[in-house]
Amino acid sequence: MARELKLVIDRSRDTLLSDALGVASLVALLFVGLCLPGLV
Repeated sequence: MARELKLVIDRSRDTLLSDALGVASLVALLFVGLCLPGLV
């Protein structure tokens, strides 16, 4: 299992940073979307 995870990470190293940035932006949009009705 650990070996398979390491192989997956090694194969997807090129897109790992862009995927992490995409997840962070989606979390930020969700947070803003949930807090916005309370501000208005």
